[in-house]
Amino acid sequence: MTPDVKKSALFHLKTARGQIDGILRMIEEGRYCIDVSKQLLSAQSLLKKANLAVLKGHIKDCVTAAIEQGEGEEKIEEIFGIIDKYAKS
Repeated sequence: MTPDVKKSALFHLKTARGQIDGILRMIEEGRYCIDVSKQLLSAQSLLKKANLAVLKGHIKDCVTAAIEQGEGEEKIEEIFGIIDKYAKS
């Protein structure tokens, strides 16, 4: 994982962690359901951004290297598997 990808993924994950801590407090305090739901959606978005950063790095590094070595088919299928899961979510 390149330093840029790592930095981006960690930023989004740490932000999501802070947001989830806040959501837990909101629920414990009995805050308005719609406000909690909005924060949950925001945390989900951050997790998706972190995942996309990791996948971008994977394609640039692992998949590219595998293709150059003539072994890219498996890596490409892995990416299609992830895309399929994204489409279903």
